[in-house]
Amino acid sequence: MAVTIPAWSNWAGNQHSVATAILRPSTVDGVAEAVRDAAGAGERVRVVGSGHSFTPIAVPDGRLMELTDLDTGVRVDGHSVTVPAGTTLHALNELLAAHGLALPNLGDIDAQTVAGAISTGTHGTGAAYGCLSTFVEALTLVTGTGEVLRCSADEHPDVFAAARVGLGALGVLVEVTLRCVDAFTLRAHERPAPLAAVLAELPELVEAHDHVEFYWFPYTDRVQVKTNDRVPTDDRPLSRWRGWLDDDFLSNTVFAGACRLGRAVPALAPRISAVSARALTERTYTGRSDRVFCTPRRVRFVEMEYALPRAALPTALDELRRIVDGLPFKVLFPVEVRFTAADDIWLSHGYGRDSAYLAVHQYVGMPYEPYFRAVEEMATALGGRPHWGKLHYRDAASLAPAYPRFADFLALRDRLDPGRVLTNPHLDLILGR
Repeated sequence: MAVTIPAWSNWAGNQHSVATAILRPSTVDGVAEAVRDAAGAGERVRVVGSGHSFTPIAVPDGRLMELTDLDTGVRVDGHSVTVPAGTTLHALNELLAAHGLALPNLGDIDAQTVAGAISTGTHGTGAAYGCLSTFVEALTLVTGTGEVLRCSADEHPDVFAAARVGLGALGVLVEVTLRCVDAFTLRAHERPAPLAAVLAELPELVEAHDHVEFYWFPYTDRVQVKTNDRVPTDDRPLSRWRGWLDDDFLSNTVFAGACRLGRAVPALAPRISAVSARALTERTYTGRSDRVFCTPRRVRFVEMEYALPRAALPTALDELRRIVDGLPFKVLFPVEVRFTAADDIWLSHGYGRDSAYLAVHQYVGMPYEPYFRAVEEMATALGGRPHWGKLHYRDAASLAPAYPRFADFLALRDRLDPGRVLTNPHLDLILGR
């Protein structure tokens, strides 16, 4: 059913839209009918999820579709779990836990919908793990012509190869089947360290642990390293007090205050960064996998993230330090570094190569574009690929050489959405019309 429109904005507040209608179909047939109706009216349809993309990738300039009412049922068959595509990762994690299951890996937030997470290449960290889309065993989508396609490695394999990171350009995802594993416990170890020491041991560090990431604090030589490893028992859970203190009060409340202070008095930013680096102490704890992977994020920011060939990371970090030191304004957020394995998904950032991800952030209300553009220029020269849900300034001409199957994706888009019912100005920029 269509209703008249309020404004829509994303989580960060940097993307906005006033659509011509809101569509909330409750069935797959309803999705197909809505797409055909929009096509017949000469309008576009864009699906919005939880609004956790920083780019305008989900911003509708026609009709806005939400999948919160879409109910295709839940099916659990061994380690294969099928859910409506509008299910949030948080709800999915709770569902899986109730069945003694879990996703093999996750990113650091769980607010995204399944459709949004896989469509943009959302990933966690771990040398043996690709992005979340690599866990997809099958998917069902409604194409731009209103056709319903169920896709897997055996059915419509070309669509499956592309639509697992499809940017919402090939169809409306309505149902997804995910390959899960038995529920497991993680042992997290967090420790401060000098950046030079971490880089010196990085290959061994990444290979020695299931999941590794670290945060560099600008204007310092300090990082915070986090490793997560599977263990048989949950024998060292965080106390409610320590969890609140570290993950809510210090990482959100206190950090938000520090960012507001840095925004008001930018000259204090280096000192704030140094204090932040020293405030995070070493800790070890265990917990249910998704609760260790995912943490609350209440401090608003904007973000750019690039997937680099793993060997290029030390060069990138050296260049990044020079970029930060030369900016006419200060950076208030730490830089995040993660690692993923190669995959075979056409527009995945990890297509065909092991990657190191470099994510730069800036607190809301602070200038960021010169910072992000300088990082992008550096990352592009190193063969970097921008995260589809994070800010970047690339267009189709510059992206095509970065993805060996880019032309194949465009050809498939021509077949599945010839009338460009499912596009928006951002997709026109990064894929062409």
